[in-house]
Amino acid sequence: MSKSKSTEMRTGYAAKRKMVNAIVYIVLAIMVAIWLFPILWLVLQSMNTVDSVSTQLFPKAFTIKHYQTLFVDPIVPYGKWITNTFIVAVFSCVISTLFILMVSYALSRLRFKSRKKLLNIGLILGMFPGFMSMAATYNIMEVFHLDSQLAALVIIYSAGSGLGYQIAKGFFDTIPRSLDEAARIDGATSNRIFWVIILPLSKPIIVYTALTTFLGPWADYIFVSYFMKDKADNFNVAVGLYNLTTKEYIDRYFTTFCAGAVLIAIPITILFVIMQRFYVAGVTGGAVKG
Repeated sequence: MSKSKSTEMRTGYAAKRKMVNAIVYIVLAIMVAIWLFPILWLVLQSMNTVDSVSTQLFPKAFTIKHYQTLFVDPIVPYGKWITNTFIVAVFSCVISTLFILMVSYALSRLRFKSRKKLLNIGLILGMFPGFMSMAATYNIMEVFHLDSQLAALVIIYSAGSGLGYQIAKGFFDTIPRSLDEAARIDGATSNRIFWVIILPLSKPIIVYTALTTFLGPWADYIFVSYFMKDKADNFNVAVGLYNLTTKEYIDRYFTTFCAGAVLIAIPITILFVIMQRFYVAGVTGGAVKG
């Protein structure tokens, strides 16, 4: 092959590669625009001077009165909603994270009869959506006089959290067993190995598990709306804001609803930005066969 022909082939390959990259970037840009449009519309509507639904993307005038309404209007006890949401999310996050990590470590390190069957059963049960058991769970909470209580939500979110062991177990599988063996030679128990040796090496999966277990209760609507019924004092942000979109309130509080949706998204967005590298490391580290 002559030198000129080789150069021509490389030039053609480079041009083709540039064209493919350009198409990919255009498609990605369109997807980003589609993804960002609802967020932009929500932010702009939260500062619209009108109170009802508007079809205009850019309001004629801007105001922050709807953000003020969230904290001064008795119809919209936004501060109470945030407090309820935060309490349930934090307690559920702590308990669920501990459950998941302990179950995952046990399934990763211990070998016992029917272990594979237990793993398969846990995987199958995890495929069923939680809301299928809402009626039975509500009856159980009612027996213990916990219906319409925030404690009931914490119990519900935390009780079955151990079934989400898959990612964390995969991460623990990547940690060399030689560490456990060396610790056992020095007389360490499984409990001490887990807390003193394994967990300090597992920051990515701890962050990943904490974020996922926090986000569920933080944004949940289904369980709260079912368990709280008409007890408005225990509403979370999702249920409280949804009520503002009902026929009774939407003409007066739609833009206030938009303002509330923007505010509730800010802390979780900041949290994900700060913890992003640990989150990604936890996902990739746990994505192994175990």
